[in-house]
Amino acid sequence: MSEDTLRMRPVPATASASTSASAPATASASGSASAAERTEQPAREPSGQRDAFFDNAKYLAIVLVAVGHAWEPLRDGSRAVSALYMVVYAFHMPAFIIVSGYFSRSFDAGPGRIRRLVTGLAVPYVVFETAYTLFTRWTDQEPDRPVSLLDPLYLTWFLAALFIWRLTTPVWRQVRWPLPLALVIAMLATLSPSIGNDLDLQRTLQFLPYFVLGLLLRPEHFQLVRRRAVRVLAVPVFACAVAVAYWAVPRMTGAWFYHRDSAEELAAPSWYGPVMTLVTFGCSLVLVACFLAWVPGRRAWFTVLGAGTLYGYLLHGFVAQGSKYGGWYDPAWVHRPVGVIVVTVVAAVLVTALCTPPVRRPLRWVVEPEAAWAFRRDARERAREQARERSAGRRSPGVTAG
Repeated sequence: MSEDTLRMRPVPATASASTSASAPATASASGSASAAERTEQPAREPSGQRDAFFDNAKYLAIVLVAVGHAWEPLRDGSRAVSALYMVVYAFHMPAFIIVSGYFSRSFDAGPGRIRRLVTGLAVPYVVFETAYTLFTRWTDQEPDRPVSLLDPLYLTWFLAALFIWRLTTPVWRQVRWPLPLALVIAMLATLSPSIGNDLDLQRTLQFLPYFVLGLLLRPEHFQLVRRRAVRVLAVPVFACAVAVAYWAVPRMTGAWFYHRDSAEELAAPSWYGPVMTLVTFGCSLVLVACFLAWVPGRRAWFTVLGAGTLYGYLLHGFVAQGSKYGGWYDPAWVHRPVGVIVVTVVAAVLVTALCTPPVRRPLRWVVEPEAAWAFRRDARERAREQARERSAGRRSPGVTAG
């Protein structure tokens, strides 16, 4: 995550999953819905398997999140790295959030959905918010830093934001013009520095249009960006984006793409906020479309890792923070082109490993807790259980006789 995203200020009271990158709802390797994704129905292929396209997109996006965090200490003195960093941050979290919104379309605030929302987002948020605070006490030498569940630290902002977005899903399904309304809310947020840090509401509101857009998308919309013509066009678009970012590095701040601050906090006139909200939204959508155009639709060696991106997202931050504390970026060669390449490869390999089943299995109890004991069963669940018991009772005489 960027230093802008990290917000390591003393806590009085949402950063780049990745940012990025950004997010990421995931599912277990066997195909069952994960903690963050169990509130939604995963897209399925005709064969009933998980949709390889979305798993590939999530894996590639989480790699960009990790790479973006790895580049953050290399930006000083390198205009090229800063330009690449700006481009990645322009689309990796929007891509994650759009996909999260797409898979949240079925959220209806029913008892089962709420339970899965709590176990899939609220519980991991509490656990990792506490863990990152304790880790920060060590890496930043702040032994008195308090644990504050109201001020998301580092990567945890995304869990808090996704929890809020999903709770509001029924509202966006009812209003007549959901996307324009979400954009208006995001624009107004940039005019309000008094929103404060509680639950990182500034970032939650400014990223809201991407989630709402995801709710509105249908499978055919993703097919449009996967056409050959779009794939070909994506190459020069990305090249132009890098060139524009290279030009912009000394002239503007990339913090507009973090959607974390109001216009006043970015030392800009108030009217910049609404304008930049629309500008960044348009730029991000173009780059998200180009990114998705190059995501393979067939199964690949990394497809199965798309089901474990929540693990990679939550765990790689400890390494990203620890690397700075451990002086991994101190050698001069790390800041040269060869060093940048090495750092990039290491970050990609690391987050890939963190998405694998051997890492996920021992941590499933905290990232994907069941916690059935903590909830009351609703009438439908009791009826299903009674039906199973009656069915078992009818079969038991035959089994005994056999």
